[in-house]
Parts: sequence; structure tokens; C-alpha cells
Amino acid sequence: MTLRFGRIRRFHFNLPQRIAAGLLALFLAQGLWLTEHQTLTDRDYQYARCGRETWERPSALAGYYTTCGNIHDGILGFRLAGLPLTLNLLVERGLDTFRKPEDKVFQAGGEMSTWELRHQLTHVLLLLRLPFLLAGCLLGASLWWVTRRLYGNLGGYTALALYCFSPAVLRACVAPNAEVLAAVGVYGGVYTCIGVAHSMLGPRRKWRPRIVLLTIAFGVAATSHIAALPVVALLGLLSMLWVAEGRRSQVLPVVLIAVVGALLAVFACYGFSPDAFSYVFRSGAGFLSVSLDPARRFFSTLGNAGITIAAASAALLYLGLKRARYFGNTAPLLCALVLFPLLLTGTQGSPWLWALPFLLTFASGVLADAYDGPRGRLAMAAAGAIVLLQAVFCTMSLPGLL
Repeated sequence: MTLRFGRIRRFHFNLPQRIAAGLLALFLAQGLWLTEHQTLTDRDYQYARCGRETWERPSALAGYYTTCGNIHDGILGFRLAGLPLTLNLLVERGLDTFRKPEDKVFQAGGEMSTWELRHQLTHVLLLLRLPFLLAGCLLGASLWWVTRRLYGNLGGYTALALYCFSPAVLRACVAPNAEVLAAVGVYGGVYTCIGVAHSMLGPRRKWRPRIVLLTIAFGVAATSHIAALPVVALLGLLSMLWVAEGRRSQVLPVVLIAVVGALLAVFACYGFSPDAFSYVFRSGAGFLSVSLDPARRFFSTLGNAGITIAAASAALLYLGLKRARYFGNTAPLLCALVLFPLLLTGTQGSPWLWALPFLLTFASGVLADAYDGPRGRLAMAAAGAIVLLQAVFCTMSLPGLL
């Protein structure tokens, strides 16, 4: 028991954590500002309706998981979109017992759709987006934790600042979708694989909690996009084989355990319905293709100018500085190069967004090497200007400010 409390006391909310929390607060404030200037769309109602049914009354029609049909991909996005609404409705039902008959939200105990409740629940739009905003904050916190451990405080600040002022990430967090969830699963899965590989060099008792965390990360990726599971499993497997010298024979079983656990998570998200679960594999949602168009569109967008300059500068430094070419910088670069060209052909998706955290990790790592070089002050000034440029372009894209 003493050891457990000792582990809890290791966390400190010192200056680095406060700066990171401040950047994430700015990210959340931008997301809430965008939400305030949005209106409910048909896509919102689809996620609200289907998401609520996954919690409240699945298998409404014979042969289908919900009245929306069989959700063949991205079940986690629907569940997270519907969960706050379902919880809110349970609270409203409880409060109805204390209201006058004419003030009750649910008249005569009937069921009401999200469309019918849009006036009674004026915060439906925020409830739909809140899980995805929190997922965006979780991804940013994960990015900062990884980059700070690898490259120090300045490297962590660089990566997190570019992330928090990324219009692409903000857009993904202010609409119900599976992309930011898949990005959390893929990024967390790859770096948890690396953590497991490092722990394999030590005693076995340190493996188990990391393998559990790895299974959770794979589960998030699989329930967000089934195509993300083989991608993160392959990238994670290669990373582990790179790191786990002397224990490579045990790498494949660990990854397979995590994959099986992820498939069980998908099965659980479908309410343990064999028919709905099997439809995931019969719908073609896991088919992938390759194209350079996503990368071309991302790097040619003005709102991503700061990230583009940071990535280009990091690439030049990576090629020019021998000490920058090591595993900590090479691994995220290879992951970004693999993920950026991917296309989902069986369903809607944006794998290039999964690549963005790896790109920021690579850029911050190489720039952190430059900070420690003979012209470190100049490198920090240049990186500060790049971050400021990205922040300006991102802020200018927010509605109602100009």
C-alpha cells in the first residue's frame, strides 16, 4: 500500500506541467469558441440518433443493430457522441419527478428524439462535441508527455504548441467523427509498443501494466476505425523489433495479445452482438489505398503554414546533422511517411490526421537537437517565430474574430 501511494506522489504539477496545461486550455478554449459558432447539422443528428440507440435500445429492428442500420465502422465515435445525451436524458427524467406537469421535459413518459429535444436541451451541440474535444486534449497531453520524455521541456513545448494551434485538429474535435479517436489509438499504440519493448529489457513484473495499456490503445484504434488496427499493429511490431534486442522472440505474442484484446473491445462496443460484429468484416471498412493527395492538400493549406515550415526545417536538419539521425527521431518520421499517403476506400476517414502527431514529434525532436547545438539561441528564436506564425494563422481561421 505504501508503494502505491508513493507512486501517486511522484506526479508533480510544476512549471512544465503548468505550461502544458495552459496550452491545452488554449486548445480547449478555441474548440469551445468554434462550437459556439456552429449549428446542428444532419451529421450531428445522425450521430446523436445512432449513438443514443447504441446505449438505449440496440437491435431495434430484426437483423440490424440500430434503426440506423448496421454501423459498419467507427462505433466508438457513435457511442461517445450518444453517451452525454443519454446521461443528460437520464438526469432530466430524474428531475421531471420534481417539476410541475406542464414543465416536464418528457410528457406522459413518452420517448423523444434529439430533434424533438433540441429546444429543451439547448446544449445538445456542446454535449455532442465534448467527448471529441476531450479526446483532442488527451492526444495533446500524450504528445507532450512523449516529446518531453524524449527531447526535454523545450521539445515538448514545441510539439504541443504546434498541435494546439492546428486548424486540422480543431476541426476534427468540433464535429462528431472517428478521426481524432483513431489518432489517439494509433499514436498511443505505437509509443506504448516502444514502452513495452523497453520494459522487456527489465523484469517481467513491469510488462503487465504496459501490455494492458497497449491493449487499451489498440482497442481505441480498432473501435474508431477497424482499418487502424492492422496499421498500428504493424507499426508497433516493427518498432518493438527495433528496440527489444534479445527479446525479439516475445514481441509477436505481445502484439497478438493486444490485437485479440482490441477485437474483444470492438465486440463489446457492438453489445456482444455477433451479427453486428461480423458486419464490420463484411462491409469492406478495412480496405486501404495509397495516394499523395492528402499530404499535398495538408502542406499546401495556408492554415498549416507553421507546421509545414517546421516539418521542412526538421527534414533539412535531419539530413544535415548526423546526431539528429537516431531512433527517437527516425521512428516518428517513418510512421508519418507511412500514414500520410493512406486512404480509406471502404468508409470515410482521414488517416493523414493520424500521421500529424508523429510529424510533430519528429519536428520537435530535430528542433530540440538544434536547441542544444552551437547556435541554440538562433534555433530557439526561429522555432518561436514558427510557432507564433502557426498561432496567428490558426487564430485568424476562427470565426467571429475578424
